[in-house]
Amino acid sequence: MADKSDDTLIIAGHTFHSRLLTGTGKFKDMAETQAATEASGAEVVTIAIRRSNIGQNPDEPNLLDVISPDKYTLLPNTAGCYTVDDAVRTCQLARELLDGHTLVKLEVLGDKKTLFPNVIDTITAAKILVDDGFDVMVYTNDDPLIAKQLEEIGCVAVMPLAAPIGSGLGIRNPYNIAEIVENANVPILVDAGVGTASDAAVAMELGCDGILMNTAIAAAKDPVLMASAMKNAVIAGRQAFLAGRMPRKRYASASSPIDGLFL
Repeated sequence: MADKSDDTLIIAGHTFHSRLLTGTGKFKDMAETQAATEASGAEVVTIAIRRSNIGQNPDEPNLLDVISPDKYTLLPNTAGCYTVDDAVRTCQLARELLDGHTLVKLEVLGDKKTLFPNVIDTITAAKILVDDGFDVMVYTNDDPLIAKQLEEIGCVAVMPLAAPIGSGLGIRNPYNIAEIVENANVPILVDAGVGTASDAAVAMELGCDGILMNTAIAAAKDPVLMASAMKNAVIAGRQAFLAGRMPRKRYASASSPIDGLFL
């Protein structure tokens, strides 16, 4: 049996103890962003370069003042990009702004209504970025074949959606997620669709290596408390996966043994 005492998450050579990654959008202000991030226990924090100021606008509040690169591993993402060129340029801008930072989250969206990924353009952009020296964590649909193709391109992590971005619908297709996990040689992190703590636990029980979420925390009535709940759910789900659940049965099984029972 594998040693579970040092259950760390390794992405592109970086070691993390938290398997919950969080976003920085949709919070009411910088203070709430900071408090929720701290409560989540996240070590990796994603930043939408096209929507956040990390120094490119010197006259505006800088997100890095509350999400310090000294404390967190920053994960610049290409949220809001609908073309290959936009996604690639956004990653290149992030690398420039963050002094050569190469770990990025790639997403190339297909349309504004569903925010589903454009898989064809995602594959194209992933190839370009990998060849350019980026460590690419890639958002995609829950197709096991596409997930494997992105791994083979050289992406350091594959991030299938559980449901549409911001929907809070939870894991809509657990069988596809499980298939992706079982065939992967890189970390698999659910990205998009988680709504509450039980969703996070289910994703981890399926064997996912981690979860990235934003709206589920930021849109909660109490984002800081929800961030704490998500932290605990990810831990519990991971422990349940490592423990190995009991087999499902179609019939009852007594909790107490009857052998040796005096009648």
